Amino acid sequence: MDGRIVRALRKQTVLPMNRLRKIRIHIDQPLNSGDEITLPQQAASHVARVLRLRAGDPIVLFNGDGNDYAAELTSVVREVRARVLDASAAGNESPLCITLAQALARGEKMDWIVQKATELGAIEIVPLITERSEVKLDGSRAEKRAEHWRSVAISACEQSGRARVPAVAAPQPLSAWLASTSSSNATKLALLPEGAFTPRELACVENEIVIVVGPEGGFGETDIAALRAADFHGLALGPRVLRTETAGVVAIAALQALYGDW
Repeated sequence: MDGRIVRALRKQTVLPMNRLRKIRIHIDQPLNSGDEITLPQQAASHVARVLRLRAGDPIVLFNGDGNDYAAELTSVVREVRARVLDASAAGNESPLCITLAQALARGEKMDWIVQKATELGAIEIVPLITERSEVKLDGSRAEKRAEHWRSVAISACEQSGRARVPAVAAPQPLSAWLASTSSSNATKLALLPEGAFTPRELACVENEIVIVVGPEGGFGETDIAALRAADFHGLALGPRVLRTETAGVVAIAALQALYGDW
């Protein structure tokens, strides 16, 4: 093919980067058609300075109610403002209502767990303090970390296209959390090396599923006894031992592939 024709075709098919994907921004307020809103500072900086969008450019807003709100930028000068145009149901939530109860992991591992669990469709993430947990958080520090993890979940929703933000609880002891699940009819699964079932062998999976993952050193004997007393079933993920930051994400992915919307 003539080189001039190839170059002409390339020019026709190359789009600006901000047209290749939807720019999605979380707004923590009610949204209605015709509203003109001011974007939060961090989102405004991203839109104006990083993406270099201009007035008239389209964006998508969401506030966690399950809808995407098409919007148009009206100003990017002193403050970034957008007008809401219309709403449409995102329609990409999993039919499985998965809660991931994750023993606290060190460093940035919890950020990664929250991010990936959100992308995979979890509706709730519960950080747990277990018998062998190495991470210790007091009241004020625990709530501060929970707020940080909620912002991680919001960012993951913006990236993945979800319009419902999973709930992220403050860290709590395993025993206290188990007491709150006593009346639940969910499929209750604890990731244990000696688990009796693999994801494929589960006889019955309810739409509501709870997955519990231990810390780096695994569950202690007291933890395991408490889990069994609360009717949690041991789930195995194959012959290899997975790290705490890997195990829950793999379990969610397996359940989505077998029983969800993959």
